[in-house]
Amino acid sequence: MLQITDLTYRIGGRVILDQVSLTIPDGHKVGLIGRNGAGKSTLLKLISGDLATDGGDIRLSKRARMGVVSQEAPAGARSLLETVLAADTERADLLAEAETTTDPHRIAEVHTRLADIDAHTAEARAAAILSGLGFDGDAQQRPCDDFSGGWRMRVALAATLFLRPDLLLLDEPTNHLDLEATIWLENYLINYPGTIILISHDRDLLNRVVKSIAHLHDGTVTLYGGNYDKFAKTRREQMELASKHYEKQIAQQKHLQSFIDRFRAKASKAKQAQSRVKMLEKMGPAIPVVEDRGISFDFPSPKELPPPLINIHEGDVGYEEGKPVLRNISLRIDMDDRIALLGANGNGKSTLAKLLANRLTLMSGEKHASNKLRIGYFAQHQTDELRGDETPYQHMASLMPDVIEHKVRAQLGRFAFEGQKGDTKVKDLSGGEKARLLFALMTLDAPHMLILDEPTNHLDIDSRDALNHALNAYEGAVIIISHDPYLIEACADRLVLVADGTVKSFDGDVAEYRQYLLDRARMERRANKNGGEEGNGKPAKRDRKAERQQAAEKRKIAAPIKREVEKLEKQMEKLSERKAGIEEKMADPTLYEDANAQKLADIQKELGQIENDLAMIEQKWLDKQEEYDAMVA
Repeated sequence: MLQITDLTYRIGGRVILDQVSLTIPDGHKVGLIGRNGAGKSTLLKLISGDLATDGGDIRLSKRARMGVVSQEAPAGARSLLETVLAADTERADLLAEAETTTDPHRIAEVHTRLADIDAHTAEARAAAILSGLGFDGDAQQRPCDDFSGGWRMRVALAATLFLRPDLLLLDEPTNHLDLEATIWLENYLINYPGTIILISHDRDLLNRVVKSIAHLHDGTVTLYGGNYDKFAKTRREQMELASKHYEKQIAQQKHLQSFIDRFRAKASKAKQAQSRVKMLEKMGPAIPVVEDRGISFDFPSPKELPPPLINIHEGDVGYEEGKPVLRNISLRIDMDDRIALLGANGNGKSTLAKLLANRLTLMSGEKHASNKLRIGYFAQHQTDELRGDETPYQHMASLMPDVIEHKVRAQLGRFAFEGQKGDTKVKDLSGGEKARLLFALMTLDAPHMLILDEPTNHLDIDSRDALNHALNAYEGAVIIISHDPYLIEACADRLVLVADGTVKSFDGDVAEYRQYLLDRARMERRANKNGGEEGNGKPAKRDRKAERQQAAEKRKIAAPIKREVEKLEKQMEKLSERKAGIEEKMADPTLYEDANAQKLADIQKELGQIENDLAMIEQKWLDKQEEYDAMVA
């Protein structure tokens, strides 16, 4: 599908990519990772042709279509559905030609091509993608200009997915999504038939979607088989081996040097000493293992307050009098709480966060909070409130007017703003660095509760891990809104669902919430297919308790089928691992040299057999899964 050979790219004389070579077979899903600023987005732009290389070669399979999400949010009076459909210019041109052409042969060609590209299903496919990304049927008919930039970027993503390109390039596709849309996208990409190169800092996405990891480090790319967790384990083992080798070499050099120093002057040992001098020279200097210095956060622990920190009883909250966004809120928060707010964007999660942070007041009901309660509140829009021409030190010093300089810098150092970085103007900081500065500012007075609204949007994986560790070490309450399921699972022990104007506990973990969303989406698809109504067109009344009992009974009867499904899933997983291993071998450019022709043929034969076996088992799995779904429906 894609072959990159000796690719070089410079910015202002600085080498960003240094003779990078990478081969990605057809249908392979690759996660492109590396520290912020390593050149990941630059590499995608070089592949897409948005940037010109300084050297090397990029080759794409003939007739392969490439898909890249537009950096500009779509706008205008055209509806969301029309915007997505218009992305397929070939379909639009063919439909227009079908209306005007009079040549019978050309008419036949046009309709044949329309059938080839599934033009008759286009509207349904576009609607399904928009629905998965959070747009209901009414929203899909509204113009783009009705939506904010973040929502319109979802439309740009939908347009690219709708095109079904052979090579799909995705750069942080979840940044504008909520958890619900992220989970939908994850499942969509898992089943995507084409080749994917995915830049993401979402560990769950990298673990579930990709089959290999391309690690960009010091201008070079190294390909690892497996998902992110396997990469992290392999990388850690490599670093440990390299460190042991370095230590062993140092010990050998010391031993040789000791012998040389001891016996060089003795005539009887001069020959042996000279031999060891040559051995030492051949060995060369020991190269130390230099690990990237990890980012660390350190949230100061607050003094304990008596419970509860906040108690809300039957509260309504909103922005316009008489039109509450959330009704009848009853919520208690104690100092040891770790709460994640779930629910699609627009359902009121940020509204609840603002209420807890005292940015909004109740319209009705009661809210009681400790008069000594200090709250640290983080929201992404706050990065725009930072003063661009001032430095992190100046920001911090303005909050610590009577404190000597080294103590101000010590507070910044808790969040990796040390030395020159503390004196860099905010406008020159990256998005992740601005987020870290907000963390440093908001935790200055050791708050009793942290409210974090999408804190990870600009953080790389290492920074997200650092945030995770800091939150788990922090001794106050945490309220978090995030599209990153890994962070929620690692930090939260209580899930609260904000949906349909209500706030209620979700009895389960992130995996169960994921399944809840998938089950709900399947039920909605069935409801849409069947009309979703009974009798005179009014929604049917539901006995939820009876439904749960019936569902439990159906699952019991269907248990043997479920076990067969799980057995087939394990077989698929093993075959997929074998396939990934072979594809990793095929990523080696030397394999395509003439001398390795037979080896390449054998590998391709083995890959073909595995793909046939995998297709057969996948079909069995689909049949059994459909049988199971029918039994529990």
